Amino acid sequence: MTALLKGQFQKQVEQETKNIFNFWIDNAIDTENQGFYGEITNDLLINKEAEKGLILNSRILWAFSLAYRELEDQRYLEIADRAYDYLLQNFWDKEYAGMYWMLDSQGNVVNDRKQIYGQAFSIYAFSEYYLATGKEESLEQAIELFELIERYSYDSENKGYIEACSREWNELEDLRLSEKDMNEKKSMNTHLHILEAYTNLFRVWKDKRLEEQLKELIEVTIEYIIDSQTYHFILFFDEKWTSKSDLFSYGHDIEGSWLLYEAAEVLGDQELIEKVAEIAVKMAEVTYEEGLDEDWAVLYEGDPTGIIDSDKHWWPQAEAVVGFLNAYQLTDEDKYLEVAKNIWSFIEERIIDQEYDEWFWMVSKEGIVNNQISKVNSWKGPYHNGRACFEIVNRLEKIKREMN
Repeated sequence: MTALLKGQFQKQVEQETKNIFNFWIDNAIDTENQGFYGEITNDLLINKEAEKGLILNSRILWAFSLAYRELEDQRYLEIADRAYDYLLQNFWDKEYAGMYWMLDSQGNVVNDRKQIYGQAFSIYAFSEYYLATGKEESLEQAIELFELIERYSYDSENKGYIEACSREWNELEDLRLSEKDMNEKKSMNTHLHILEAYTNLFRVWKDKRLEEQLKELIEVTIEYIIDSQTYHFILFFDEKWTSKSDLFSYGHDIEGSWLLYEAAEVLGDQELIEKVAEIAVKMAEVTYEEGLDEDWAVLYEGDPTGIIDSDKHWWPQAEAVVGFLNAYQLTDEDKYLEVAKNIWSFIEERIIDQEYDEWFWMVSKEGIVNNQISKVNSWKGPYHNGRACFEIVNRLEKIKREMN
């Protein structure tokens, strides 16, 4: 363990952090139509006609705001400013409020639905930008989005949040976040990222209503979304929390383990912190036992019969390094630190593009890169990998301080 902490692990991650953010500065800025390109292939071909999605753009704002806070590089602030301005000018609905889902390459609205997942990521981004800059307008945007979610998405009868609304904040028949998702009223994924967003907002806005909803969201996650027998997340539900899926998403399990603990810590309820710590370790252990391949990579999906999708996507690897470091910090069990380093080694060997930088979307079980999915697209920004790098470095520093 001591050798791991004194070795190249942290230095490798610190260098990769710079590589990731430099890639976006060098390649993703749309100088013709403002904002950022919506698609860049693995061999750096830019699709200038690609649509521009809320998730990509809010994640760019979040990531570069954090990067500026952590590294104080003025270039990162310039990108954050650009992302903030583009979100407000193009994604913000000036008539009905809230954030549009999708724009064309010119910045015109092509999908005006109010996906709650997207509103949550905007809160995450605006609150982080406020932390980076102190701009009150950004905090006000985050608060307004919180109030919109609570007014139109919150289920006061059954708790939790409905997936999506129309532009005018009315009910929709098709609630799906993407084509591969089930058309159900509630999902793990949306609740996980509302949790993440409300946690970040609570860091800067100690509002009583927000505090109550964040605590309830942690409790709802424990009561309904985490299977109390398997410690996997259940992925989809009807409005009364009846399970509609038996799939396991190992990346979400390990990501959720540390995000849930972070939320409890930020909330500051000691009883809840202790309860969540136990659950977080159990969730990490399940991923350790079930979700890792022989090369230590996190596999994509399983069900009660076993692994059903053995591809190795970029984001579960990033989240797993953080999740297992979190488990190590909660238990002092060396195996979690070791597996975190092993997964990072897999990332370096298979997921990081050693020629052009950034990370491939995924490789097959055998480690073959899938070049059909671009390394920049509506779902892939500098969020999972950028965040993981900062989390890893900060956690390793904390571990070393506590050892001395």
